[in-house]
Amino acid sequence: MNTFSSLDELSKHVGEVLGVSDWITIEQGRIDTFAEATEDRQWIHVDPDRAAQGPFGSTIAHGYLTLSLLAHFSWDQFQLEGAKMAVNYGLNKVRFPSPVPVGSRLRATGRLDSIRELPEGWVELTVTQTVEIEGAPKPACVAETVSRVLWS
Repeated sequence: MNTFSSLDELSKHVGEVLGVSDWITIEQGRIDTFAEATEDRQWIHVDPDRAAQGPFGSTIAHGYLTLSLLAHFSWDQFQLEGAKMAVNYGLNKVRFPSPVPVGSRLRATGRLDSIRELPEGWVELTVTQTVEIEGAPKPACVAETVSRVLWS
């Protein structure tokens, strides 16, 4: 994990990879819990028997489940020392090039695209997160995230 202690230090890394997260395994229990929380109980996510006969050969994670893991992945990639807090501000673009079959292992790589200083000590970071599936030719998700950080 990379640690940045100042905005000047972080600014030197625009256009570069900030870090790569650890791997996590997507278990059926996580998919089921997400389905309950979001009320998205489509059979391709929650019915292993029916999904085994479907187009993916097993259940798959919700795209939004994969997207929701970006917060976890970013904590594994880099740390901003001296930041008082960070909040999600939004997403500029999100794509799901490949489904995530149950049992897959995922990790993400974060590349710093831009930094913009805002009033009152806030800084806006745009980071492209690429979530890879271990052994798969295409990523599960590519998302351009926008965060706002209050720097001390």
